[in-house]
Amino acid sequence: MQTTPASTAIAVKDAANLPATVQTNDFAAHAANGQFLTFSLHGEVYGLDILRVREILEYTRPTTIPMMPAFVHGVINLRGNVVPVIDLAQRFGRAATELRARTCIVIAEVEGEDGPQAIGILVDAVNAVLDMDAAQIEPPPSFGTGLRQDFIRGMARSESGFIILLDVARVLSVQEMSNLAGMSHGEALAMPAQS
Repeated sequence: MQTTPASTAIAVKDAANLPATVQTNDFAAHAANGQFLTFSLHGEVYGLDILRVREILEYTRPTTIPMMPAFVHGVINLRGNVVPVIDLAQRFGRAATELRARTCIVIAEVEGEDGPQAIGILVDAVNAVLDMDAAQIEPPPSFGTGLRQDFIRGMARSESGFIILLDVARVLSVQEMSNLAGMSHGEALAMPAQS
């Protein structure tokens, strides 16, 4: 596993204008020789496919929008575009992210009904970009992560423990978040109802 400083990855990503990845259920095949942006959130380390990351921004207070689910932190103006900012901790059903010196917003790209959609993700801190091959990635566990199973693409082994690799298309599903936004504030749940 090789580590690249996150700031270097951002410059490479922007310069290359890389396309979004193809979504697949075969996490090992997709992740083979892939790069993942790792970040910290509530004491856990998570990873996002670097091809889904557009840039990383220093935290700036977003404009709040009334009647949105608690995990929608607000919106920011990114070069003339309105970009929603999601508090990933609240999306996972946890306490709100505490704003600190290293808190930042990761701008990710997901597919929406009208094409690619930029969404900001509020995280405690960005760590690094890691090169991983399929041998380092295991299927997601069926229990014990505290997250919805469909949010997890896989678990990567690192020198310091496991990294939870997120399926950004599921975590930031534009359609699901739109449906949740239709609910009154406070009714949006990070976990689906059990029948």
